[in-house]
Amino acid sequence: MPMGHTATDQAGTGGLTATEHRLANGLRVVLSEDHLTPVAAVCLWYDVGSRHEVKGRTGLAHLFEHLMFQGSGQVKGNGHFELVQGAGGSLNGTTSFERTNYFETMPTHQLELALWLEADRMGSLLAALDDESMENQRDVVKNERRQRYDNVPYGTAFEKLTALAYPEGHPYHHTPIGSMADLDAATLEDARAFFRTYYAPNNAVLSVVGDIDPEQTLAWIEKYFGSIASHDGKPAPRDGSLPEIIGEQLREVVEEEVPARALMAAYRLPHDGTREADAADLALTVLGGGESSRLYNRLVRRDRTAVAAGFGLLRLAGAPSLGWLDVKTSGDVEVPVIEAAIDEELARFAAEGPTAEEMERAQAQLEREWLDRLGTVAGRADELCRYAVLFGDPQLALTAVNRVLEVSAEEVQAVAKACLRPDNRAVLVYEPVSAETAEDADPPEDPEAEATVEAGDKNEEAAK
Repeated sequence: MPMGHTATDQAGTGGLTATEHRLANGLRVVLSEDHLTPVAAVCLWYDVGSRHEVKGRTGLAHLFEHLMFQGSGQVKGNGHFELVQGAGGSLNGTTSFERTNYFETMPTHQLELALWLEADRMGSLLAALDDESMENQRDVVKNERRQRYDNVPYGTAFEKLTALAYPEGHPYHHTPIGSMADLDAATLEDARAFFRTYYAPNNAVLSVVGDIDPEQTLAWIEKYFGSIASHDGKPAPRDGSLPEIIGEQLREVVEEEVPARALMAAYRLPHDGTREADAADLALTVLGGGESSRLYNRLVRRDRTAVAAGFGLLRLAGAPSLGWLDVKTSGDVEVPVIEAAIDEELARFAAEGPTAEEMERAQAQLEREWLDRLGTVAGRADELCRYAVLFGDPQLALTAVNRVLEVSAEEVQAVAKACLRPDNRAVLVYEPVSAETAEDADPPEDPEAEATVEAGDKNEEAAK
């Protein structure tokens, strides 16, 4: 067999194990047995996201995610959905800055079907990709922009803050949804070249988790994926490094028809995969992770100046991560009142650090989230792929929480003091206007040139 494997049963994995394999064509395979329920999850990550796109062709990664559900050599039209759902399974795909993934959860006896479907579109999608499917999915993505981003309250926030936090020309300056102009400009040959470059077995990781027979699963994977040719023409992603601190406060005021004033901010934070990123995650959890957090208690409960307040970490491996602050004001409260209170709380936290009780609660919260992800076969498959693609080692997924629990209060305080400063943030202020005012206002020069990503999960675009 043209594959080798290693197995790991590390301390601190909760008994979870994973084996790693590699086909002769470069496809990495990760298997994790779990016989608790008779289901199996298949997850396929391609090492391509919006950071790999070039100016003038943004949105190709997300567009291609949709094209992958439009048929392949042996599966016509909507057949991928029909076959999986007809077999009692579920499926979807998402696109982020750093990867595109596809996944199915199937009854155990239907695992071979899911593997065959993924292999068929990896190996033969170009046989089905034509002008009709290209135009169809181009329109679907454009309508997705309009209906879910451009025409919803605060829908442009993430795009605007990302463009402020990452300068022009930076690979993370634009978000995965792409611009209307670039979607219109994409050609069928652009799509074909994109597929040939990035949708190759040596640019992918396949994980299978659940009630599986590893030997049989590997035999199926070799049977269906083994003959797919590798591709060596992938360019390296552009450099995403930036200074640790922005150096000034970047600010934009948006006047739109929104239900309430809002203050949103993006702080530049350490890269994912570092101890400093784990410390930052704990800091933001203490400050804004739920109704027990400092900012929620101050703004919503005590001052009653806000109706919602949250602070979370968007982890990024190829560029500085972003600390995402989102506060919606109460009644007629002005944004400067909110901003002054936030800065006061952040300065106090940087000076004093978290209490022992706050550290315990934050670590427990992140541990629970980690257990929730690994507790399902689909979540574990995704995490194994994530650590394999972004950090080279899927085994790290099984011990990630240990690294969070090892972080000290002093490290949390240090990252807050270094990064949660007014000169290290991009700020977006939303000021409501009435419907009548919005109708009377002059329209933007190119309303379809605006771009945004999904408000519920700012780093992913889900296929429909």
